[in-house]
Amino acid sequence: MTETEKDKIPVQQLLLPKPILYTGKILNFFSSFLASRFAARLFLTPFRYKTPEREKKMEANSKKEEILISKINRKVIVYNYGNTDKKILLVHGWSGTGTQLSKIADNLLKLGYSTVSFDAPAHGKAPGKISMMPFFIETIHQLEKSHGPFEASIGHSLGGMSLLRAAKNNFQTKKLIIIGTANSITAITYDFIKNLQLPDKVAILMKQYFDNKFGENLDSYSGAVSAKDVKIPTLVIHDYQDVDVHFSAAHEIHDSLTNSELYLTSNLGHRKILGDTNVINKITSYILE
Repeated sequence: MTETEKDKIPVQQLLLPKPILYTGKILNFFSSFLASRFAARLFLTPFRYKTPEREKKMEANSKKEEILISKINRKVIVYNYGNTDKKILLVHGWSGTGTQLSKIADNLLKLGYSTVSFDAPAHGKAPGKISMMPFFIETIHQLEKSHGPFEASIGHSLGGMSLLRAAKNNFQTKKLIIIGTANSITAITYDFIKNLQLPDKVAILMKQYFDNKFGENLDSYSGAVSAKDVKIPTLVIHDYQDVDVHFSAAHEIHDSLTNSELYLTSNLGHRKILGDTNVINKITSYILE
């Protein structure tokens, strides 16, 4: 399968092993409830993968630290790339790592910016087996205190949602850039169950389970909900052909923000967009404005 063909397939479909798909279907044959619990565990379990060649330079040249995020009692791996007082926070997406935005980091380094990024709990080299959006959010808040202040903060996918939620709750940064960021938690659960090749009923049961488990409607974490309370200047970037997160999410988030700019691309998908020269130039120009 070529890279172009891969870009047309949601990343979860690419990563989910066939035995997991078979197990979900068998469980659903007997009980949608059992299938929803099986899916819930998978939903909180990120995939790990070897560091791609394009990210190895950043990985090798970063000062790495393992730190405890006190509010969640979980450890993360922090990457300090560069050594200047002008710092930018980078937040990866689900199943990503602290070097996922390496091409952006390389260009920022040339402009005199250092970057701070992290492997979220159970991602990359960070310990743990499960993770969730609140883990990302608490890590962002703690890094602001220990490694900030940040000239700007850039998040991809779930990283963008986490930054919006953190900003809603007083995370301070001069500018926000979010890339390929989803809006609705409910939509994410439906997409996940679709990628597991299970019926919508399983998605409904899984969402209900999470709402009950955490004692709140998880749609309160949705991108546009958080965006309503965000006053920080924000650049919203999305690709029309993003098969992981529909581009309508970008419009919904942009419309909810007080001070934002929308930048839409074509034929880059959910992942290639992170290394595109025009996108990187747009990001750096926005930060320098």
